[in-house]
Amino acid sequence: MNLKRRLLVSAMALAMSGALPSFAAAADTIAIITPSHDNPFFKAEADGAAAKAKELGYETMILVHDDDANKQSELFDSAIAAGVKAIILDNAGADASVAAVQKAKDAGIPSFLIDREITATGVAAAQIVSNNYQGAQLGAEEFVKLMGEAGEYAELLGKESDTNAGIRSKGYHDVIDQYPDMKMVAQQTANWSQTEAYTVMESILQANPGIKGVISGNDTMAMGAWAALEAAGRTDVIVVGFDGSNDVRDSILKGGIKATVLQPAYQQAQLAVEQADKFIKTGSTGVEEKQLMDCVLINGDNAAKLETFALSN
Repeated sequence: MNLKRRLLVSAMALAMSGALPSFAAAADTIAIITPSHDNPFFKAEADGAAAKAKELGYETMILVHDDDANKQSELFDSAIAAGVKAIILDNAGADASVAAVQKAKDAGIPSFLIDREITATGVAAAQIVSNNYQGAQLGAEEFVKLMGEAGEYAELLGKESDTNAGIRSKGYHDVIDQYPDMKMVAQQTANWSQTEAYTVMESILQANPGIKGVISGNDTMAMGAWAALEAAGRTDVIVVGFDGSNDVRDSILKGGIKATVLQPAYQQAQLAVEQADKFIKTGSTGVEEKQLMDCVLINGDNAAKLETFALSN
């Protein structure tokens, strides 16, 4: 392993442990900063970005902020100190992340946001996100159909600090609320967490034994809800998620969870790196800052074609 490579690996390890490296990275390095890879969606983002960066000739610093804005700020300091050429970011809060992205911009380092927007424009070089509203409407339409347009249901919400949570919920309700016989009996956050969703679902079931369906803001919470329903012997309850994870794919194929909505995490991350490469070389991405990628409904008809947040032809 050459010296630059050894320094880069050391920088990555130190940054992930919370320490700040004081030396430079290899000449052409892209930092990839996401939430925890324990969630397969975020791991797919990091893998997709890293693969494209390597293909284009870049080294990578792969860092995890754990949805902690303070840790994210420290990781930005690490990336800036290491002299990276660009930052690919799935951020730790729409408001809280603006300062970090601005800090990088002031240092001459462009940031390319994926999955989650920030509440400012003109700070990031690009904000590439799934069309969460369009995707939520697809999921809601399938949910209403599966419910037979009637019955009691619950909604599991994501993190309040994540703009996607609110956008998805609005997309769901703009469809579901058109059906007067669909009655929401519970609406509660589980903070994108499978463990929290399990606990929340247990409580909802106890308070609402007549519940017929659950629509979830993401697949991780859908999996937690389904586990609680299975434990209670309530596999008759219809569950719909959002993300397009392999876990939910497998559940659909086994007749468990009924549907999800695929947001193309891997493809989105690769597009961000392609735009970063163009920006590094020309000073511009050539496209608008905010970009939307449409989502795809996944159910029993096409679940077998789903692999790692991508749908085969």
